[in-house]
Amino acid sequence: MPGILLGDVFPNFEAETTIGKIKFHDFLGNSWGILFSHPRDFTPVCTTELACAAKISNEFKKRNVKMIALSIDSVADHLAWSKVCLPFSLHPLPMWFKCREHIPVHCITTIWTASLKQDVMAFNSDGADSPLPFPIIADDKRELSVQLGMLDPDELDKDGIPLTARCVFVIGPDKKMKLSILYPATTGRNFDELLRAIDSLQLTALKKVATPVDWKPGEKCMVIPSLSDAEAAELFPNGVTTKELPSGKKYLRYTQP
Repeated sequence: MPGILLGDVFPNFEAETTIGKIKFHDFLGNSWGILFSHPRDFTPVCTTELACAAKISNEFKKRNVKMIALSIDSVADHLAWSKVCLPFSLHPLPMWFKCREHIPVHCITTIWTASLKQDVMAFNSDGADSPLPFPIIADDKRELSVQLGMLDPDELDKDGIPLTARCVFVIGPDKKMKLSILYPATTGRNFDELLRAIDSLQLTALKKVATPVDWKPGEKCMVIPSLSDAEAAELFPNGVTTKELPSGKKYLRYTQP
């Protein structure tokens, strides 16, 4: 991933979002974080993804993970969509266009996200007026998308400019990147897998274990190779079992941490 690698401190960017301007590290506080981008508002795959993220947001909250999404759509585009999708109690759209240069960006961002939020929450059958449980970054100039290597060269907008791919970044409480996954715009993400990966990241941050293929919380883990048998026996009172292999090497060591 250009610009940032696993273990790097994640950029402390400033951005306009649906909850106002944020500084990313301040937004995270002492929590874990997940930042996920989507190519376009009001597109089918993006709607299903944000709907899923909203529906299972309590699962992220249980894990002390703050969620934040990112969209590259312009404010003008979102205002146009809002004319169709959402009746406002404020000025009608023509007035907004006439005076938009005098309106705080965070207010405009809240307006364009309202219409997107209605579609997302309606998809979940939660009602269009249910609140979206995480903020969305407005990156209409693609500055953050370029900085984080989010653009998909194979998926272009009507002007031939690359859209954002479906990126996922998981950031630890130390503000370092713990995981990154890059999906093309045409492939929706699996949020169950993201939760499983976060469970693994949080467990292995505390215990000297690694999680094997298809591991799920509560299942046995692998003892990391750098631990001696004596160290492993001391660290894991539930015991360590070793699988016999044709090579005779005793590296497949399992434990219940």
